[in-house]
Amino acid sequence: MPLYRASFFEVPHAALYALMTVTVLASGFCFIQAGSPAAPAELLYRYGGMYSGAIARHEYWRLLAYGFLHVNFVHLTMNMLCLVLWGGHLERRVGPAYFLIIYLCAMVFGAVIGNGIHSTPYLTVGASGATSGILGALLCLWILGKLDVRFDFFAINIGLNIAFALGNSRIDWGVHLGGFAAGLIACALLDLIEKANPYALRCKFPEAVKVNLTLLACVAAAWAWSGQAIAAGISGWGLAIVVVVACCAVVKVVDLVLSMKKGLAIVVVALAGANAVTILLCGLALASSCSPRWPTGSVPLDNLLVIFCPNPVLISGLAAIGAAALTLWLCAREISRGIEDVGFVGTSLRAERSRRHGL
Repeated sequence: MPLYRASFFEVPHAALYALMTVTVLASGFCFIQAGSPAAPAELLYRYGGMYSGAIARHEYWRLLAYGFLHVNFVHLTMNMLCLVLWGGHLERRVGPAYFLIIYLCAMVFGAVIGNGIHSTPYLTVGASGATSGILGALLCLWILGKLDVRFDFFAINIGLNIAFALGNSRIDWGVHLGGFAAGLIACALLDLIEKANPYALRCKFPEAVKVNLTLLACVAAAWAWSGQAIAAGISGWGLAIVVVVACCAVVKVVDLVLSMKKGLAIVVVALAGANAVTILLCGLALASSCSPRWPTGSVPLDNLLVIFCPNPVLISGLAAIGAAALTLWLCAREISRGIEDVGFVGTSLRAERSRRHGL
């Protein structure tokens, strides 16, 4: 039987609100810089627009950055409308961690597939690939019998997506189709992983822990793509294997700790420390961008460096403390549950793992 009966509209949840906030702020920042409700190509290129030579030049950060930028207010509104219409269903069904994974996978692979299809120079921005990935993931759940909706739900929403696309003559169909396929495949793979997890993991991870681990994994992947990893003498498949093995090892360690008495509190405190160390290391890495002669402030990044460069260690330290405090505050309920644990939390998490079969 399907596990979740969906209405036509689902109220947005936390991860969806976070993505909307970041997207609106990033796009709005470009509009403010442009002084109009539309951003010129030069500005979009500067802040992360995906273009034909990005992958060849190892500018992998653009595979994510482009999805938070938009050409104009109408473009932004249409994509946020699609995100609201479809994202609430997916986040409620799979949880915020898997929702973020599907969204980011669709964004990245939509850009990769779109780049492979283009035979001429191009510049593309927008969350269309990622939102199409949400629709693809919902279709995957429906095919697997884990989403109870009528077929007209997809007929109407896919029709709306096509109608919005046809209304824009500059639509990047490669990103749309690539994102849709990536979302569908990512959802299917996550379902297989969830089915295999009971053989490798004892506990069902609380959603807060899962989200935090997902974000740390994203940071590790970003480091793997950066020049610092290459400078450390690791590159290519060796680098990918190191990152994957390290992530799997961390997940298993967390699983073992969660099965212990008061393990949930220990995990949350450890994650707060990991977040603080990550922010500190990122700040120190950014400090390498500071030159003896401070930037002139010609672009917004330079303006930030003007503030950061005089005291990089102090600012990085304060940001790290803030990250740890924010983690502890957001996970206050988990900490309280872990502190009061007399041996039942790990048992309940193991029981929850044994009850789940796939997404």
